[in-house]
Formats: sequence, C-alpha cells, structure tokens
Amino acid sequence: MRVIGVIPARYASVRFPGKPLALLAGRPMVLHVLAAARAARRLDLVLVATDDARIADVVRETGGEALLTSPDAATGTDRLAEAARRVAGDVYVNVQGDEPLMPAENVDLVVETLLASRDREIATIALPSIGEAAARDPNVVKVAVAGNGRALYFSRAPIPYARSGEPAYRKHLGLYAYRAETLWKLGELPPSPLEKLESLEQLRWLEAGWSIWVGEAVGDSIGVDTPEDLARAEKILERRGDRSRGPAPATELARGDRPRGPAPATFKRSRNKEVIG
Repeated sequence: MRVIGVIPARYASVRFPGKPLALLAGRPMVLHVLAAARAARRLDLVLVATDDARIADVVRETGGEALLTSPDAATGTDRLAEAARRVAGDVYVNVQGDEPLMPAENVDLVVETLLASRDREIATIALPSIGEAAARDPNVVKVAVAGNGRALYFSRAPIPYARSGEPAYRKHLGLYAYRAETLWKLGELPPSPLEKLESLEQLRWLEAGWSIWVGEAVGDSIGVDTPEDLARAEKILERRGDRSRGPAPATELARGDRPRGPAPATFKRSRNKEVIG
C-alpha cells in the first residue's frame, strides 16, 4: 500500500496572488505545508503539484519534490488527479496548500479514516464542535455527518441546530484521501448544481452517488486566503514561539528523522466507531 500526499499549489489566486510563496515566519508558506505533510507517518511520499515554475523551484531547492501540472486544472482535485497519473500509488491525500498550520496527525487520521474499511473510497476530517461565529461564517465549511461517519451534506450556510442547542454538524477541514481508481473517476465528473450553488467541489461527488467518510480531527487549522489570514497565522506562530524558525525545510525531515510521537493507531479521538484507533 503506497500512500502519496499531494499539495496542490496554484500561483494565480484571485484573492491572494502568489500565495504559496508568501513569507510566513521568514519561509514561503508552501514549505510550511510541505514540512507538516512530511512529518505525517502514513505518507510514503509527499510532493507539490503546481502550475508555476517559481513554486516548483522553491520546493526543489529545499530538497522537496515538485511536479509542474497544467495551468488549465480547474480545481485542486484536478491537479491531484494529474499528479496521480504520473506518480503511481494506491492512496492519494490532498493536503491543502493554504493551511500551513495543519497538524501532521490530521494527515494520518484522514488516511486511517479511509483505510478503516475496504469499501471506503473517499475520506475527510472535521472538528466535532464549532463556535457560533464560525457557524455563520460562509468561509467556514460545515458538514452534517451520519451516525456511522458518512457525510450527508456540506454547506457554507448554518445547517439547522439540534434540539439540544448543539449544532447538528461539524467544522470541515479540507483534507481528503482517495483510492487511486476513485480519484481518476472523480476527475471525469462534470460540475454539479449543488456544487455551483455552494462553491464546494465535494458536493459534486455526493450528487454523483459517492460516499465521503468523516474522521474526527485532532486540531484546527487556518486556511490562508488573504494577507490578513497570513498575519493571523504569523501571530499564532509567535505565540507558539516558532516565529523565528517555523517548520523545518524538507531536507531536515527525511523519513528516518521525523519527529517522534504517538503512532496513528494510538489516536482515540474519533467518534466514528469504524475508524481505526
């Protein structure tokens, strides 16, 4: 079983052009994401899939692997599928290139969620609770989850509350794991009505009849969509005492030197009974 992590990194972001190369703690943001992904224990290979040679050069200069993909790729999944056609693997993990503070354990958990059953073909993760402000924020994606861990719906709008007053949904984090054959098929699907309405690609998969399984994340992350988001991430690193150094470059996180800590099998945080742990 070969598990490959792919970080889609597009230069021409509408709200934040050149975002992957924006400096965070003195290092391009894409390198923070790369270091976090390489610290995950369930990935056999991590690479950056980008449409821009400048991003690829930065990654390669630090010992990372990068693929130049088509500038016509409409989504991160399309870029991931293109990388999958060129690098053989059994499972592919879409590691969002704009979440530099994503815990490495979350990457392991999305793989564990997928591999908990041979019947699972797509997996993602979410936080079990969400604050009222985030619930009303259209930039925060919510997911309603069935008792067995299957995603029912994703939305930017507040999904109705349960009688207890607790929200009947979770905060979705944009990590996905796919079986190789599934990823290729997803790349052939046309945009769907709900996807266009919500601007959420995963609704295309639900509308086409695919099941998405949701594991419970160990921690939150910040999506960097604007320079203001980058400033927030910078402050978090300052509070952690990481402002001066940030995550190690790829060359400092060779497979044999990854940080020690609990292996994925020790995670006990998921309420999904079918998830390994």
